[in-house]
Amino acid sequence: MSQIVCVIVNSEDAARLASVVADRNGSLKHIQRARIVLASSERLTVLEVARRTGASRPAVWRWQARYAAEGVEGLLRDKTRPPGKAPITTAVIAKILALTCAEPPGEATHWTGRAMAKAMGVSLSTIQRIWAANRLQPHRIRTFKRSRDPAFAAKVEDVVGLYMHPPAHALVLSIDEKSQIQALDRTQPGLPLKPGKCGTMTHDYKRHGTTTLFAALNILDGA
Repeated sequence: MSQIVCVIVNSEDAARLASVVADRNGSLKHIQRARIVLASSERLTVLEVARRTGASRPAVWRWQARYAAEGVEGLLRDKTRPPGKAPITTAVIAKILALTCAEPPGEATHWTGRAMAKAMGVSLSTIQRIWAANRLQPHRIRTFKRSRDPAFAAKVEDVVGLYMHPPAHALVLSIDEKSQIQALDRTQPGLPLKPGKCGTMTHDYKRHGTTTLFAALNILDGA
């Protein structure tokens, strides 16, 4: 059975609601609310009011009740909502950054997002956002090696000095190598793997093991 909610609208309110509907510069939400109340005053079913105004049935019930309680003014005013969470202050952000760069708690190797969020009383997404904005990645570590050779500094000076001030009429080359290069014999490169298709290679494809590439750079002119 269709539900009918009859809203009694006096002539003054009806004229005011009609002017709201006719206002081409008015807010669409105000126009829809006025149309809901005007249609409800015609003893239409809630389903028919919703169909005419393009609103949901809960919306029809809500604005019928709002008009009955507060009149036209209630339709033209949105109820205030409680404020959301306060934004993170700069002091809290600074503390998070300082704590991130400090030693992790206990026996942990680094700060995790969840551990930091629990320690600071904020959400994980807040920690992730602050870390991303400041380019902090506590889970990443770059290793380095320190020589134990007591003559390391003197050797470095000799090598660098040779590069910076080579002997007269001397050719100083910087040599490097790249090993484990596949020595392939083929007339043209194969096509890569694709969804629904396997990779391809020419019929004369052959492997000749691996080879090593050596390169020498003249440090004076870059040749």
